[in-house]
Formats: sequence, structure tokens, C-alpha cells
Amino acid sequence: MDSRPSSSFPQPGARAGLLVLTVLVTAGVVACGGGPPEVPEPRPLVIRSGARLTPDKERLRDINAWFRPQLENINQDPSFFIQVVDRDTPAHPWESLVIEGDTATIGLETQKSPEAQTAYLIYAHLHLMDRMGRLDEWLPGAQGLEGFELERAMVSRTSDVWLFGRSAFDATPYEPLEEIMYSKENGYLDAFLLTARGDEFPEARQAWLQEDPQALERYRQWFVETFEEEPPGLREEGGS
Repeated sequence: MDSRPSSSFPQPGARAGLLVLTVLVTAGVVACGGGPPEVPEPRPLVIRSGARLTPDKERLRDINAWFRPQLENINQDPSFFIQVVDRDTPAHPWESLVIEGDTATIGLETQKSPEAQTAYLIYAHLHLMDRMGRLDEWLPGAQGLEGFELERAMVSRTSDVWLFGRSAFDATPYEPLEEIMYSKENGYLDAFLLTARGDEFPEARQAWLQEDPQALERYRQWFVETFEEEPPGLREEGGS
């Protein structure tokens, strides 16, 4: 029998037009000395192909330490507004993000995966903070990054949030985020982004392929073995 605390993955609050922020009151998930709540024991992750991830608890603690203040900022800062809107088809976070002034809107299959809203909001928040000149508050080391390097850093953080939710709080799998997370954890985040979004970052994609002409095929084979289908960016072409 699983002895882990049965708490919910922290969700965005009502100010973002979403779910009420979860209060973690279950035994074992309490704040100590005013610090962030302790995270449950991580659980190994496995998908239908049998591919596994085994997150380390110390890493989840590190994610927890920056993730909760960022979520609180989304909920409480009156200088901007982020909302998740329902859509009926799957989309990676960047495929449905629209920013207008101090407002960001991002689309998600909310009925299929309500827990994924948290990761999508973090992605939207990072992009909005970049537009507002405040990214250094939430993404240390981002100073001077631009283009592909900046986007990769934002997607990496989004992936970490999903790893935290899936492993610490047993969030329901959501395929677009699973693809990102497994790619990052297996060293294929660059390959994932430069295959799915090569048109957005042509110089980075060209440099990647020139450095290692076999990189794309290795990534494609890994992705097919892991997810039993072609990766984004090749699906429409039948994997050719």
C-alpha cells in the first residue's frame, strides 16, 4: 500500500481565473520553519512503452523551492494576468500562447488534464515576465540569453514543474508534457525542440545537424521507441 501523502499538485488560484489554490494540509506535507512544504517521496514514472524515470527527492526539493514562489506570484501580483482557456485538441505550451500587453492566454485541454494547467501557466508566466523585463526574478542565469537558448531554458523549467507534479503528486499523464519531460530527462531536449520547432530556430537547428549529422536519426529512433510514434515535426511528414 502506498504510504505517500495523498495531496494534490499545487494549482493556480482564482486570480488567474482557474482552480482554487490547493492548501497542503495532509500529514507530512507541512511547512517547517516558514519554509516551503516538504515534498512527498518521489514515485518512479513509467509510460506505456515501459520507459521509466526515477526522480531524486533532492531534485524535487530544489524544484519546489522556486516553483511555489513563482506560482504565488502568478496568483497574487496585480500587475499582470494569465489565463488558461479550454481547447479540444492537444497542444504543447508554445503552440497556444498569446501575449497582449500585460495579459497572457494559453490554451489547454483542461477537461482532459486539469493538473497540466500549472505547468502551462509557468511557461506563460516566464514568457510574460520576459516581455515585461522581469525574467531575472524567476529564471536565474537568463540574463543575456536570447532566441533558442532562452526558449530552451523556459521549456526546461516547464518540464521540471511537470516532473515535480507527476512524481511527487501523481499528476495524471498528459502526452504533450510527457514528450517534453522524457526528452529532457534523457538528454534530448535540444533535439525535441529543434525537430518540432526547427522553422523558429533555423540557425540553431543547422548548427545542431552540422555538429552531429546522425543526431536527428538517433533522436527519432529513441522517440519512436519511447512513445511508439514519430516525434513532433516529423509526424506530418510520415517520419521521413
